[in-house]
Amino acid sequence: MKKYVDKALFMGAKNVVAFNIEDIAFDLRVVLKCLFGCEDYGHMHTCPYQRSPLSMEEYHRIFKNYKHGIIIGCNNKHDCQRISYEIERDCFLDGYYFAFSLSDCGLCKKCAKASNMPCVFPKKSRPAFHGVGIDVFKTVRNLNLPLNVLKDLDAEQNWYSAVFIE
Repeated sequence: MKKYVDKALFMGAKNVVAFNIEDIAFDLRVVLKCLFGCEDYGHMHTCPYQRSPLSMEEYHRIFKNYKHGIIIGCNNKHDCQRISYEIERDCFLDGYYFAFSLSDCGLCKKCAKASNMPCVFPKKSRPAFHGVGIDVFKTVRNLNLPLNVLKDLDAEQNWYSAVFIE
């Protein structure tokens, strides 16, 4: 894990920690926040509730097959996604062929789905933590990483990505 933690920090991540799968907080209630509160719900290709045949229970079972990974913290989602995708690629090349990153999509300024167009980066786009039933707040707080509810739109944001490695 140290190799991937060090690379993520070198690439500009603000916080990076290794995790064991037991550190990941799965909670099906996150779907409520997507369905009833997310302004992007249904407007992004990476929203799994829109295009995936998998249920949240199935995502939970899938991710429980991983043993460990890293969580990457940045101040913007584009950096988090860029770094996590690169780490996923490195893991794959190192023989971890099931490596998979999760990240709020920040590849495009406006998702192509808003114009009923196909995804511009289908090989790089990934769902976010909450998109697969993971409570990001509980997960990162349990790992002593900073994350608070924004009370002011000008406040510094903490974005998190993860790379699940097996």
